[in-house]
Parts: sequence; structure tokens; C-alpha cells
Amino acid sequence: MSLTNNLTINVYSIILLVIIYVHSIKHTEKESLQYKLYMMMLQTTILMLIVDILSRFDGHPGSFYVVSNQVGNFMIFLLSPVLPSLWLLYVHNQVFHNTDQIKRLLYPLFATNAAHAVLVGLSQFYGWFYYIDAGNIYHRGPLYMLSVSITIALIIIAFILIVVNRRKIERKHYFSLVFFAAPPSACILLQILWYNMSLMLNGVVVSLLIVFLTIQNRSLFTDYLTGVNNRKKLDAYLAEKVYACSPDRTFSAILIDLDNFKAINDTYGHYMGDIALETSAKLLQSCLRSNDFIARFGGDEFFIVLDISNAKDLESTISRINRYLENYNMSSSQPYLLGFSMGYAVYDYHSHMTAEEFKKYLDTLMYENKRTSKSDGSIKAG
Repeated sequence: MSLTNNLTINVYSIILLVIIYVHSIKHTEKESLQYKLYMMMLQTTILMLIVDILSRFDGHPGSFYVVSNQVGNFMIFLLSPVLPSLWLLYVHNQVFHNTDQIKRLLYPLFATNAAHAVLVGLSQFYGWFYYIDAGNIYHRGPLYMLSVSITIALIIIAFILIVVNRRKIERKHYFSLVFFAAPPSACILLQILWYNMSLMLNGVVVSLLIVFLTIQNRSLFTDYLTGVNNRKKLDAYLAEKVYACSPDRTFSAILIDLDNFKAINDTYGHYMGDIALETSAKLLQSCLRSNDFIARFGGDEFFIVLDISNAKDLESTISRINRYLENYNMSSSQPYLLGFSMGYAVYDYHSHMTAEEFKKYLDTLMYENKRTSKSDGSIKAG
């Protein structure tokens, strides 16, 4: 591939990634591990595209081109396992949503990248992975395939992790995760056959774009742990419901707090607490209709918005939630009981409450329900 063509493709790829990066900074929840890993993949890919341009001055005389070619190829080889390592961590987080487990994966990945970095450094003297001759022309070394194999192996491990744990992955995310490896893998194959056909990074850009559109962009308004809507989406949705409200068309809402959630965390650990939150979200979703709205309101609180205009239908929904909750506790193998305190009401159009005032009103009702609750704790007897 000519220098001009490579420069054009890489510049367009960098511009696309920068647009995604800026959009993500403005709109995404920055505290989630999913966000941090995706942003690191974007940063690493942008850096590799830049140094890939520097490595394309093959055969050009002059000290600037020689240094550029050397630095570019060195950085490309040094960073080649970093990107698939970040992808493996991203996939692991998508499957298990557990920070403690992902920390254990960091050690073997760090060791792999460190060993590869040592070999890249030694290749500068022994030409194991590659070497640049006196004419400033790049050549593959005898261990070139070892470096490529490390990258491919990390991609394959991530792919296997996705397929084996497909039932743990949201269906709408599964295809994007499986497909991620396809474009760069096809480009790696082309690069193995023709070393001047270097499009692997551009293939990664295609994959990152798909992940952004199908996972990251959707997760702007999704709680990463429970999979329901997040507080940002709730605020916008509730404001729209209040604005669209009329004397003939109103709505209802329920604010739910998990009873004794701190006791579950303190007794069984945060991992079990996360399971309690995920279970509660799924249980609530099973009680609702497809057009009902549910969001995670806070740490252990959920908020439900319903197209219900009368108190009788709302009470029926509350009874259904309590019935489903009772059935779950009777059949659950967990060492604790789930309990809900609920504040609920039909929105009164004539009150002219804002969305924020309505939330505070439900919060007051919920705490009144919590104070009068007869729950005997979260730990199962016996």
C-alpha cells in the first residue's frame, strides 16, 4: 500500500475515533469500568494509527525518514498485544460485571505484554521480530509470527469467552461482541500474506464503531450492572411524562428501595449485593408490561413509571410485585430474603408538581412505608 493511501485511510480513521471519543466524554457515565476500558481502546488505537503512519516511510532516504520508520515500527510491535488485552478485559466485564474477577485477569495479561515488550526490545539488536536494513527498508524477522500469534491468541480467547458465556450476555450485545474480531482478523490474514497490506488497525476502527453504536451508545442511558435504564434516562423520561400530562391522561410511578441491602453487603460481600440488585431488577421487570419504564434510581433504589391513571390499577400492580417477591423468596436458594419498601402514587395533573417534586413526594411515601414495614430482616432463619 502506498504512503499516500495509508495516510488517507489512517487520517480518516483517526478523525472517526476522535469524534467517538469526544461524544463519549460528553455523554457517557465516566465511573463505569466499561467506559474506562472502551476509552482506553480508543486512545490506544488512535496512538497506533499515528505511529503506523510513521512506520510507512519504507525506502525513503534521509535521517528523518529513517528515525520515523524505526520509531513507528518499534511502537507498532510494542503496542500490538495491548489492544487485544484491553478487548479481553472489556469482554470479561461484559460477561461477568465483576471488578474483583477482572483484577485477577490483569496479572497474566501484564506478564504477557511485559514478555512481549522485552522481545521487541531485543529485536532491535537481533532482528527477531523485524529489522530495518541500511536502505531503510522494513523486513520481517524469523520470530515475526510469534508476535502475531500473541495478538491472535488474545483475540481468540476473548471470542471463546463470548461464545461460552453467551447466555450471560444481553442478546442485543452478543452479535457486536462476536463480530468484533472479524474485521481485524481478516486484515491480519491479509497482512500475513502481503506485508505491505497493513489494514488491521482500520479493521479495529470498524469494530470499535460497531461497539459504540450497539453497546456504548445505548449504555449512555443503561445501568451497567442491572441492565435497566439509568438515572439520566429516568430524569428525561419523567420530565416528558409530566409535560405530556393532561386532565384526561396521566400516569403513575413507584419508587422502590431494597430493604436491609446494607446488611446483605456487610454479611455476604458486595458481589452478593450485586446479585441482589440484578435479581431485584429482573424480578421487577417480570411484573411489568413491555411499555412500562423501569430505571435504577440510586444505589439500591428503582423507579418505575406506568401508564396507569387510577389508584385501583396501581394497587393491582403493587400487589403483583409483592406476590412475585413472595414467590421468589419461597423458592430462592440465596441465604437472604429480598424485601421492598415502596412509595407510589398516580400523578395529579392539577397539583402542577414538577418531575423533581413528584420524585420527592414518592420518596416521602417510600420512607413512610419503610418505617411501617414489618420486615424481619434480610437474613434467612435456619
